[in-house]
Amino acid sequence: MSATGLHRGEARAELIAGAVVLAVAAGFLAWAAQGRWSSGAGYEVTASFPDVDGVAVGTEVRLAGVRIGRVSDIRLNPQTYLADAVLTIPDDIVLPLDSAALIQSDGLLGGAYIQLQPGGSPEDLGPGDEIEDVQGAVSLLQLMLKFVDSQSGDEVAP
Repeated sequence: MSATGLHRGEARAELIAGAVVLAVAAGFLAWAAQGRWSSGAGYEVTASFPDVDGVAVGTEVRLAGVRIGRVSDIRLNPQTYLADAVLTIPDDIVLPLDSAALIQSDGLLGGAYIQLQPGGSPEDLGPGDEIEDVQGAVSLLQLMLKFVDSQSGDEVAP
């Protein structure tokens, strides 16, 4: 085989390897972005939290531990000084008017998500409605400081 034929074979092998690498990279990109570029079909409700630590646009909204939506916007309400989180809920999920929204942590070092707890009202939340019953993020550092404070106050003086 001539040097030119050997060079063409190497070039073809490099071309095939490059195409395989690009295909694998595109597959990982598609897998990582599942649901992020969906049509956004659904209705939006607002929940005003005193603290949205760990929540950002794109954060999961879960019902019974199942991801059903995402946070589409977060803004400060200048009248109430609360953080208004806009939640996008699919049209096929209808929540009672007295449902609750809680910011939960995935673990000690994990991220946060918003957990919805359905109420028992016969009336339903509609587009643009507000979830009144909310619980903001709980800071683990604040909890630990409270615990240390309470333990230091329990010491008996000699």
